[in-house]
Amino acid sequence: MSSPAAPSGSSSGASRADRVADAALTLLAERGMRGLTHRAVDETAGLPQGSTSNVARTRQALLERAVRRLADREARVLALHEMPDPRAGLDALADALALATHRALTRNRALTRARYELALEATRRPELRAHFDAAGARFREQLGALVTAMGSTDPARHVLSLVAWADGLMFSCVAGTFHAEVPSLKDVRSGLRELLDGMLGGPRRDLPAG
Repeated sequence: MSSPAAPSGSSSGASRADRVADAALTLLAERGMRGLTHRAVDETAGLPQGSTSNVARTRQALLERAVRRLADREARVLALHEMPDPRAGLDALADALALATHRALTRNRALTRARYELALEATRRPELRAHFDAAGARFREQLGALVTAMGSTDPARHVLSLVAWADGLMFSCVAGTFHAEVPSLKDVRSGLRELLDGMLGGPRRDLPAG
């Protein structure tokens, strides 16, 4: 695979609202939920005091904005536009998914930590849960369409298994017992290929080109 790594940070031309959201994500990764305050966001973003309150007056509004920004930035990490044509077969799908997963484990590690903080907070805030779940829908839907086109007999279950495998690996290597051991891109791809072979029957289920 020769695709370049996706950008890990915010754009230099980001709007004030995006700067606030990026700063919130940085704080979540570095200090956790307790470290997320309007004042701390102002300081981290390098904005005048009160700027965050003008963008997101309440804590709930700040969290929702962080979730939306997380979705935008993770879309670049996952690089949905790089997902292969189903006719390219399992090798191409394994390549794309492995690259996305490895990006989250390496240069986008802090963003992944922020996602886990928001995921846990969403379990305590039903009003945040809807925003968090909707943010991840784009990837799940695209992955579902891919495995369906590649012959999955149970797309919903297969998407759940793929996402759970990737999430489990990322949690273990970012915040869990394997936090000091980042697997290589080759190893991530090998694990995904084994999983895809079991789901989709290996090379026998690859669709012909053309």
